[in-house]
Amino acid sequence: MAAVGHSITSEAFALAIKDLPLENIYTKAAELQNSITHLLTSNVQMQPFAEEGDVVCRDAIRENDEVIKRMEERVGLCRSEVESRGQVWMGGHTTNTEGSAGDVVPNGVNGHAQEANGEQPRQSSGRLNDEELRRQLEAQLGADDDEDEGVHL
Repeated sequence: MAAVGHSITSEAFALAIKDLPLENIYTKAAELQNSITHLLTSNVQMQPFAEEGDVVCRDAIRENDEVIKRMEERVGLCRSEVESRGQVWMGGHTTNTEGSAGDVVPNGVNGHAQEANGEQPRQSSGRLNDEELRRQLEAQLGADDDEDEGVHL
């Protein structure tokens, strides 16, 4: 089981980012989103074992979900701080289901650019949309079928 760490409170996080330059706030939000993506990937990989009764995987998924919620809250605090400075949030979409169309940063001149293969380009923030995440997980899980190395956390 992972060692218990004490993270700072949401209030302390909000206070800590108050004086940061915008670039640093965006960097922190991208780091948080990257961590969320890794935790979601880990949960997907552990889910079959948890469903078979593996208590350790079930507990790890639950812990990951709690951490994801805290990280999503911090991304929201980054967004609030940027907007409180009178700036427009350019951090891309959020992972929660309440997102609005205004959360997505468009690419290209008219906001509808596509790559040569016809797929939408990935957001520059390092975040994946649901479809990109699904494709990457399927590619990883499909590629790992030949390997007998267990679950990577």
